[in-house]
Amino acid sequence: MAHRLAETAEILKEFSVLFFAMRRVAALPWTAVEEELQNSRSPGFISELLAQTCLHPLCQKFPPSVRYRRLFLSELIKRQEAAGCDPLDELYDALAEVVGAEESSESFRSYRLPCGAFVSLLENAALISVGTTGLVTWEAALYLAEWALDHPQLFAGRTVLELGSGVGMSGISICRSCSPRRFVFSDCHPAVLQKLRQNVRLNGLGSDSRPAVRVDQLDWTTATGEELRAIGADAVVAADVVFDPDLTGSLVQLLSKLLQRPSTEAQPLVLICSTIRNPQTYGGFKLQLEKAGLGHEVMSEPERGMKEGNRSLQTLEVSDEDSSPPSSGKFFHLLVLPLFP
Repeated sequence: MAHRLAETAEILKEFSVLFFAMRRVAALPWTAVEEELQNSRSPGFISELLAQTCLHPLCQKFPPSVRYRRLFLSELIKRQEAAGCDPLDELYDALAEVVGAEESSESFRSYRLPCGAFVSLLENAALISVGTTGLVTWEAALYLAEWALDHPQLFAGRTVLELGSGVGMSGISICRSCSPRRFVFSDCHPAVLQKLRQNVRLNGLGSDSRPAVRVDQLDWTTATGEELRAIGADAVVAADVVFDPDLTGSLVQLLSKLLQRPSTEAQPLVLICSTIRNPQTYGGFKLQLEKAGLGHEVMSEPERGMKEGNRSLQTLEVSDEDSSPPSSGKFFHLLVLPLFP
């Protein structure tokens, strides 16, 4: 009996995590739901599932898109009917509510941290909006968050600068779970900065919070060494910033400036998670690193499961070849996520 209850609780938890992150409805563990319904023949499980998804307080505060909730509830009704369970009024009431609701160009995705808390982000429905890809959470941001959560000691007590923060997934996760002293989010596109500031506030972060945070506009092509030194970052993170060959040179120059410190100062930890969509673009980035005197070595992948799918991940440790070895701290990690067809 206790084993069955534990299995049911695990199914409910998994559905909750996937539902709020708006994972593909077809990819949810429906087989487990069917087995549960066939074993119990009771609408009680459906009530519990609704309480952990569409009727959960988080859904009232930060709801997934209307379309997503409609697809989810329609699939749940189909599975319930196939199992021969009695109709459940609250299930059909929930569907009726979203069928008549107006669609929006933006909605919330909420990602569950290992501590059980959620990072909730307002994102655009379209992958590209107002000329930018920065208004949605990309897979590399989830990997970066996972890696950071596996290594919180690397960020504890540090001032962290994030490059290309987008909607804020990686940075907010680090702020919530890794105890940095200060965190500086940055991006360049005005619409992204506006959404980023909104998400930072939604998650209870600000200049008076712990850690203290701020959102800066940072243009890689014009940022000076003096401007970067003024930030005072002793850790730098970025996710999915290697996608445009026209920007890789500026990124490498920026990284070089960040690593240029007096011999009396420790080099910052720099961690970049990059999805390989175009091998030529990634190859060009590595070539630029080589020209700048930055080397790398493969590291380990994160252990946690905030990402979707089972993709291969490499971590590269990059260091200034003209400086002392990585053990002295003059290095940064490059997480590489190949996307296979």
